[in-house]
This record gives sequence, C-alpha cells and structure tokens, in this order.
Amino acid sequence: MSDQPQKPAANPGYRATLNLPDTPFPMRGDLAKREPGWVKSWDEKGVYKRIRQVSMGRPIWVLHDGPPYANNDIHIGHAVNKILKDIIVKSKNMSGLDARYVPGWDCHGMPIEVQIEKLHGRNLPAAEVIAKSRAYATEQIAKQKKDFMRLGVLGEWDNPYMTMAPGNEADEIRALGRLVDQGYVYRGLKPVNWCFDCGSALAEAEVEYADKMDLAVDVGFPFIASQFASLAKAFNVAESTIGNKPGYAVIWTTTPWTIPANQALNLHPEFEYALVETSREGKSIWLILAKDRVEACLKDFGLEGSIHATCLGSALSLIEFAHPFYDRTAPVYLGTYVTLDSGTGLVHSSPAYGVEDFLSCKQLGMTDAQIINPVTGNGTYASTEPLFAGQKIWEANPKIVDVIREKGCLFRVFKYTHSYMHCWRHKTPIIYRASSQWFAGMDITPKNGGGTLREIALAGIAQTAFYPAWGQARLHGMIANRPDWTLSRQRQWGVPMAFLVHKETGKLHPRTLELLERIAQRVEKEGIECWQSMVPADLLPPDEAEQYVKNRDTLDVWFDSGTTHQTVLRGSHAAQSVFPADLYLEGSDQHRGWFHSSLLTSSMLNGQPPYKALLTHGFVVDGQGKKMSKSVGNVVAPQKVSDSLGAEILRLWVAATDYSGELSVSDEILKRVVEVYRRLRNTLRFLLANVSDFDAATQSVATSDLFEIDQYAIALTHQMQTEVLQQYEKFEFHPAIARLQTFCSDDLGSFYLDILKDRLYTAAPDSLARRSAQTALWHITDTLLRLIAPVMSFTAEEAWPMFNAKNQDGSADTIFVETYAQLPAINNTEVLLSKWQRLRELRTQVQKELEALRTAAAIGSSLQAEVQLTANGEDYDLLASLQNDLRFLLITSSATLTRGHEPTLGIKAQASTHTKCERCWHYRPDVGRNPSHPQLCGRCDDNLHGAGESRTFA
Repeated sequence: MSDQPQKPAANPGYRATLNLPDTPFPMRGDLAKREPGWVKSWDEKGVYKRIRQVSMGRPIWVLHDGPPYANNDIHIGHAVNKILKDIIVKSKNMSGLDARYVPGWDCHGMPIEVQIEKLHGRNLPAAEVIAKSRAYATEQIAKQKKDFMRLGVLGEWDNPYMTMAPGNEADEIRALGRLVDQGYVYRGLKPVNWCFDCGSALAEAEVEYADKMDLAVDVGFPFIASQFASLAKAFNVAESTIGNKPGYAVIWTTTPWTIPANQALNLHPEFEYALVETSREGKSIWLILAKDRVEACLKDFGLEGSIHATCLGSALSLIEFAHPFYDRTAPVYLGTYVTLDSGTGLVHSSPAYGVEDFLSCKQLGMTDAQIINPVTGNGTYASTEPLFAGQKIWEANPKIVDVIREKGCLFRVFKYTHSYMHCWRHKTPIIYRASSQWFAGMDITPKNGGGTLREIALAGIAQTAFYPAWGQARLHGMIANRPDWTLSRQRQWGVPMAFLVHKETGKLHPRTLELLERIAQRVEKEGIECWQSMVPADLLPPDEAEQYVKNRDTLDVWFDSGTTHQTVLRGSHAAQSVFPADLYLEGSDQHRGWFHSSLLTSSMLNGQPPYKALLTHGFVVDGQGKKMSKSVGNVVAPQKVSDSLGAEILRLWVAATDYSGELSVSDEILKRVVEVYRRLRNTLRFLLANVSDFDAATQSVATSDLFEIDQYAIALTHQMQTEVLQQYEKFEFHPAIARLQTFCSDDLGSFYLDILKDRLYTAAPDSLARRSAQTALWHITDTLLRLIAPVMSFTAEEAWPMFNAKNQDGSADTIFVETYAQLPAINNTEVLLSKWQRLRELRTQVQKELEALRTAAAIGSSLQAEVQLTANGEDYDLLASLQNDLRFLLITSSATLTRGHEPTLGIKAQASTHTKCERCWHYRPDVGRNPSHPQLCGRCDDNLHGAGESRTFA
C-alpha cells in the first residue's frame, strides 16, 4: 500500500477534493482497557440469549462443556480450553446452526476437601465438611466464571451446571441405581490405585508417573524337601540330584516391601527355565532362572556356573518353594505377562499389591479371605505383621533387605531409578493395594443379555469422530486394556453410594433400586447433606433396619463428571441440550479422564457414547518447550495477559497455534501475535474508512457493472471464505488464521487495496469508478468481520456497528447474531481468477524492475516510473485486455505494451520526464492543460470539473 498517497495531496488547495478515508475505528485497539466494557455490555444486553432467540428453529448443535474443577484461579490451560470452545460455538452459530453452550463445574472430590482441612483443620464432622466444601466451591466458581467471561467467552453464564447442584446429585444417584439394576456393579476385594496421603482409592486418571529410586533385589525362594520329587521330574533329573545341595528359585523385584505379602511365584508357561549349578561362599547350590537370563544373572550375582538341565515353565506349575523369611510356601502359578527383558524370568506374586498377581491367584482358587494384606490405608504395616508392624513401607524396605540377607536368600541389591506411579494431587508414590471396593465390571454381561461394557464402549469408539484422528487409537487402547472401574472412594465431599448393606452377608438390600429413588428424592430437595443424618430406620421397617448398615463410600468424582450426559444433557439442562452431544472438547489427558468415564457411563446407561465427536488439545509449554512451573518462573497467567495486552491476543494466539500438539507461549511469542493483530486491525481500519460514506442498500453497483478487478476481488474473497470455513468445519483454526493473514497482507494489502487507492481517493465521490470499488470493499469488509468474529470477537464487535451503521435493522448491534456472508455470484469465476492470478505474476516481475530503479535512486515511488512491456501469446492478450488501465495495475504513471516474440515478459522501466500532478501524484504530459488549474493532470481535471475519467478494468 506504500506507493499511493496515504496523506492529502501536497497542495492544501486540493485536499478537500480528495475522498479521504475516515473512520472512528482507531488504529490502536487499546484492548486491555476497552475489553471489560464489551464483556459487561454482552452480559447486560443478554447477547447469548439474543443469539438463542435469533437461532430458534435452526438445527441444534451442542458442545457439552467438560467441567473444570472448582478450585483455584484459572490458568493458561483453562484459557486455551475455553477459548477453543468459544471459537467453535460462535463459528457454528454463524454457520447457521443453533449452537448452544452451557458452561459447567466439577465440584465434589478430594482437592476441595483438602482445602477445607488446610483452612479449618482435620476431623471435622462430615456435615460440617460438606457445608464448608459447598461454600468454598461456590466462591471458586464465582472467581473462575469472571475470568472465563473476561476471555470473551459467551455462554449461559447465568445458569451454568454444577455437579454439586442437588438435582444433579440426585440424578447421579439414580444413574448409579440403573447400573446396579442392570448388573454392572459389584463389590469385591481387588488391588486398586491407593494413595496414603489421600487415604483413598484413586481413579486411573488421577495417577501420573515420575521417576522414583528404589532398592531392587534378587531374592531366592528356597527349595522344599517335599517338592524335590516334583522338581526332579520337571527337570528330568534324579531326585537325589535335586536334594544333594540347597536350591533357590530366584526372583527380581523393585518393591521389597511386597515380599512379606508374597503368596506365589509366576513363570511363563512357554519360556525355558534352567537348573543352574553354581557355588556361593564355597558352597555348591542350585538356582532356577530363565534360560535366556542365566548368563546375565550370574554376572550380576558375581557367580560362575553352568546349566545342568532345562524345562518349560509349564512343567513347574504348582511346585512350591519356601518364603525367604516366613514359614509358608509360594506355589508356581503360570502367567503369560512374565517377560525376559530384565530380571530373572521369575516374578514374585503378592496378590494384595498387584493386579496381575491378584488375577492369577484368584483364577487358581484363592479366596478373598486367604489374601495376605498387611499394609494399612496410611501406608504402615498392620500390627499383625510379624516383623515390621507399624513401620512405613518405604522405610521398611532396607530392613526387609537386611532380613533377606540374614536368611541367606539375597543374591543382589542395588539402587534402581524407574518410572513409578504417583498421586496427581500430592505428587507422592502410590501403590496397588487390595481393598474392598465397589466396581463397574468391564466384562460383565448385563441383565439384558447385551454386550459387555468393554464391547459396547469399543464399538462406540469406532462410531466416534476424533480430532486429531490419532485420539481414536489412544482411547481404544485404554478401553481395551483397562481393569474394572473402581467406583467407590473413601471421602466425605462427594455423592454417596447410598446403599444399605446387610451386616452379615454384605449384600445389597433387595429393594435397592426403590430405596435409591427415595434417597434421590430427598437429595433433590436437601442435597447430599441429608444422607449424613439418615439411618436405616428412616428407610426400612424396624425388623429390617436392624440388619442393615449404611454404605459410607462416595462415588468416584469421575463418575460425577462422567454422568453429566445424564444429569445435565438429559437432566438439569435438557431444554438447552441434545443427546448425544455433537462435541466433547478437552485436553489430551482426558482420553483417560472425562472422555473415558463419560464413554463408560453412557455405554452402560445408553448403549452408546454420549458424544458424536471428540476433540483434544495439547498442553501449554513455555517458549523453550518446558512445562510451566511457578518455581521456574515461566508461567504465563491469562489474567495478566488480558490486563496488559488484551484477551483478544490470547484468543488470536490460541487460534493461530496448532493445538493438536503442545502449545508454546511466552512474552516473545505473544509480541509476535500482537504484530499479527495490528496488521489485521490496520486492514480492517482501511476497509472501514473507505466504506464510511457508502450505503450498500442504495449505492451498490450491480455485479455485472463492477470493474473487472472489483469482480476479481469479490471472487477472491469468496474463494478465501470457502477455504476458511472448510478449516473451521474441521476445527483446524491455525491454517484458517494463516489464510486470513495472507488474504489481508498479500491479496488485499500488497495488491488490491494498493491499486484501489488511486480510484478511491481521486475519482468523483459518486462515480461508477468509486462506487464499484466501494461495493467490492463493502462485501470484503462484511465477509472479513463475520469470519474473524469467532476468533477476534472483541475487534469484530467493535467494528460491526461502525460498518453496519447505515444498514441497521434495529436488532443487529451485535455481530454474533449474524451468519457468514453471502457474497454475490460472479460470472466465469474460474476464468477470472486464472486471468488475474497471471496478471499478478506479471505485475510482480514489473515490481522487481521498479524496485531496482528505486534502489538506484532513479525514482522515488513507482508512480514516478514509466514502463514499456513486450509480451507474447496469452500474456500479451491478458495485458492488452486492460487497455489504458494497465498503468493502474502496475501503479505507474504510464504503461505501454507491444507484441513480441520472446516467451518471457520484456520490461523497460525509466523515470518519467513529465510533471507531477499535485492531486493524484501521477507524472503526466497533460498536467496544466487547464490554465485555471495548472497543477492538475487531465484526469483529475475531468474528475473535478468534467464528466469524470473513463476507466473500466482497474
């Protein structure tokens, strides 16, 4: 845009004769100061409700909000999530749908309970914990709501959903009842993820991994005389051979604390195991090791030896070995999960502390009562543990190693760093621990005889669209391999598993479904608090009441959010929703969190997923790709960005970033986004200024009468809009923003608007030449404002009333009730686009020559130049078709064309020797033809005093 006059002509006498652009749309957005006013205005005007009114009758489209947790201030990840959701919902509305968005909050669970303990101390009565938790969550929601709205997010903020709303709590209990009725829920002893600090079982999504250093040990389980014959038979050797020296089946483990609970050894049935003869401390001994691990193990143990005999693992099944330090035995149970990549090829089995251990022991008939489980909920050994009672398991590790060494069963000990399970809240190590819990069975056939939960969920995944596509395989793998879902938690601030359980048998009351409905009706009125004061006698006749006790467990908080498709979409906000929702959108960690629990609950309740599509975004990292941390000081707070640069910059950053991977943000990155914003804003300002005196209703030029370059500009805008909307439809915003940028900078700024300035400024105000240009500019502005509205919401809303002032129908003072622009049809669009694309390529060649003249100081602006072009074939025809308007395309004062024979464009450029017109700055031979206006060229004289210049194409 630099070659045409940005300012009035030099002669002040001609300034008033130019059509100088004017707009109240400021060059500086001053976003940080002005955005809060728009947020307040949207709230006061009820813009979201007005969108709903205008959209009534359109196809309904619902993005169901994955509820953030009602605790602490929002962070940059929250901002990414909510902005993405807002962009999508606004885009869907503007595409002609009735796109609805009800924000929500996840309210129950341990983090809030922990906060209450910090604020008010431990051991409060349950009713007081619940009351304080409810009040705390309410305060947090108010703070987060304000920050979310500050980001420009529109939604039903005056009526959000909350998992702690009594109606939702009641419906959650009803959902649990349906699962019980269908046979999915059972109670049993199983190893579950257990956090000592939480004092509770954890969901899979509450587990993260971090490095942990442990003592790794190779431990020998001694041969037993009563098993010599069986061992001899397995290895096909004489019994006397086995019995003539001590022997050990050697296991490797990184959890010595589990050895007091050992009850079996696991070997792979198809691996080959070796009876190895070696000596230790001068005494000959036998070792049983996997054949493929013999050489490595002997080296690790500092021993030498040889293989005496081998057999398959299956031959050793049920043969018993002695516990290293307790008077009990460990039989061999076969397991295909045993590997040879490390260790000895033998695995020790403590069914209380390992899922695979538990399953193998149970499959071979071990009862719950037989399972040894000495570790208590706080991480100490029970008082009944013979050697380590009262000790913390991590502190007991070296002591256990010492006992093994004293018994002569230790073959190696070393420090080992490995990736280990940690609680996502406390960042402390957790364990698998056998606990009596309530489960949803993944492979139970429900009472209706349909598929298992795993089968239904996997089938549902196949029907779901994933953005990005790799999410499908990830979620499929998690569902295909996950254990039964532990539904119960040992907390107070949560929806109760409101069962009555028989004191002796532990079975549910036979009228459980009826009782749950009665409890739900009370919860609906009083909240979950009422369960605390209820006793069995409130629900059962006296003779029955004495036989039953209340179940004290609460539901996993993932069940809370995972059933919102039932409690919200079909419950508290059914009127605003549809089932299944069109889209669930969350961070990529929610494949094992909300997406996961929602899929499982809906598969049990509805036989299908609660969503048609899943979209995931990555995590936010700093400019160097590092995780954000307050201690490191690399955190970017959305509140700070909004208060300094404006939330619009955050919105543009989110949209311009490929969210399918990690999103990098830093002060430097945001500065670059600010520059992009300024360029886009300046383009809008130019457009608004040049249509400020244009009334589209009365002054538009018929499409067929538009100048050819104006028709091309509209066709180009239509092409751009089609591409952007296709990207919006696929939720791929970064290529859409890139396309909008190139359209504004290359198609408009460097080409169309650069050429157009002369006609806009110098033509007669109401001439066809100017009105044709303004007609095209009006359509371009209309299209751009609507396209950027989902992303640059504050800017589009600021510009809309200025642009739409002359076309106001009284209801469109907000752009968000609009749909995308309907551009006029252009005849022979493909031919036109092809023609002008080639003209632009030829123009670029000329510009290079002019730039060389400018560099050599032969000319100042391109208007000081005259060019002579020589072209052949189609290029000649294209250039010749512009006739006298060719100079306007090239932005030179003169342009001539001759037919040549060379395949390339011939360009001869030189400085003009003519006089400069003081009004249009063209160098023309007819400057001064009118003695009354000696400083004007003939064209400007015609535009001011005659019938106006004649031009058709540019």
